Amino acid sequence: MIVEDQSEVVAFLSRPETWGLVDGPVQRNETHASIIFLAGDRAVKLKRAVRFPYLDYSTPQRRRRFCEAELEINRRTAPQVYRSVLPVVRTGSGGLALGGEGEPVDWVIDMARFDEDALFDRLAAAGRLDRFAMESLADAVSWFHGQAESRPGAGGAAGIREVLDSNRACFAETAGDILDPADTERLIGASDAALEAVAPLLDARRDAGFVRHCHGDLHLRNIVVLDGRAVLFDAIEFDPGFAEIDVLYDLAFLVMDLQYRGLERLASIVLNRYLDVTGDAGGLPAMPLFLSMRAAIRSHIDAVAAANQSCADTGRALAERARQYLRLALSFLQPVPPRLVAIGGLSGSGKSRLARELAPLLGGIPGARVVRTDSTRKRLAGVSLATRLAPQDYSAEMGRRTYQAVYDEAATALAAGRAVIADAVFADPEERQAIAHIAADAGVQFDGIWLRAAPHLLEQRVSGRRNNVSDATPEVVRLQLAFELGHIDWHLLDSSGEGEETLQAAVALLGLQPAGE
Repeated sequence: MIVEDQSEVVAFLSRPETWGLVDGPVQRNETHASIIFLAGDRAVKLKRAVRFPYLDYSTPQRRRRFCEAELEINRRTAPQVYRSVLPVVRTGSGGLALGGEGEPVDWVIDMARFDEDALFDRLAAAGRLDRFAMESLADAVSWFHGQAESRPGAGGAAGIREVLDSNRACFAETAGDILDPADTERLIGASDAALEAVAPLLDARRDAGFVRHCHGDLHLRNIVVLDGRAVLFDAIEFDPGFAEIDVLYDLAFLVMDLQYRGLERLASIVLNRYLDVTGDAGGLPAMPLFLSMRAAIRSHIDAVAAANQSCADTGRALAERARQYLRLALSFLQPVPPRLVAIGGLSGSGKSRLARELAPLLGGIPGARVVRTDSTRKRLAGVSLATRLAPQDYSAEMGRRTYQAVYDEAATALAAGRAVIADAVFADPEERQAIAHIAADAGVQFDGIWLRAAPHLLEQRVSGRRNNVSDATPEVVRLQLAFELGHIDWHLLDSSGEGEETLQAAVALLGLQPAGE
């Protein structure tokens, strides 16, 4: 609730002359907790004088403290956006000024203005997000999590229990004509059961340093493209409990947001890329709960907003969105039997593309874990996925270690209840037998797919790659063509045609539901 009159400050910051503008009004973006004034190349954020159970900006002193905290926290990822904290002062003539001499009456954050059409939510709505944007974003998030400070006193099972208890209380207060009480009770029960199953893992992850000072509000609207790179901004500063969390719980908001928007393929890509970079497959058992919690929070927030709308149309839209989030929260906790699909073939045969496109169609949402030798090899070598490896990194011993790591991660993901796609050349019959044994040991269905295409196509494809993890060259293809492959008892699939043709053939072969159906 609003506890202080800021109308004079708002009027001052809304006047064009405050900013030296001669053409056009000052634009404003408003939320329940802040107002952002957009003038020229500046964006100035005023925190509202509000007090909620989870947020208290009720005095100028508190607003200053939280402005300074927001500046410090967000300069970790967006130093080019967050400039300084400035006072709004009372001048000697009795008026207001931004900065300078005088008694401070309020405080604002001075930021660099950016093109709002570069926000990821707008790019998503315009259909302008692609695989490369998602990979860049996942790289940015994984870097940020790697740099973030560990918080061993936060998170764990107790931290998740607090969120679930809050969700339970919020759903209890939601009007029954917006959300079906039977559905909310089902979600509460399923969430409690999921927490009980992963509680030891959550505590172990906290103790191992996976609970860090994260972003806390990592959805598409808080990510922008600047200078061709994904930049995270507007991290939570007002309550450490919202940001000092497991890194995968932080990532889950982004994955859930993509899934909610119907961008299942992009959700799968960002999750798999993040896991490729970090190797954090051990946290997969907790992901369904993390994803469900993110959707549940959005559900009861929208339900409350719907119940308090004066505009009937807006209220109905928010109510429907709340129900959609509730359905999504339930679906994340719906188990699907895991299975293992191995995709082999020489370089350029289309293995990785097929694996990427199959992933969101396989297993529970957001799809299968794709374990790829190219990514695994670079992670073992301790280099970025964009770094070209040295010849010694392709030694027989490094190859053995790489395949063993793929087998181990596949087994880990299957044990977590996730479907797995193993993407590798699998030229050696023993390698094909080993991956099949992983499925047998886990007691899950196994399907091996061998892709083949004309030699000239293989060379042509590897020559035309860009931003690809694979280091394969036409020379590598020619070496592979001389391999003694032995008997291949996997499904043979001609991948000489367009990628979509290969995908549809694989979908039919595996008995999957095509995308959009």
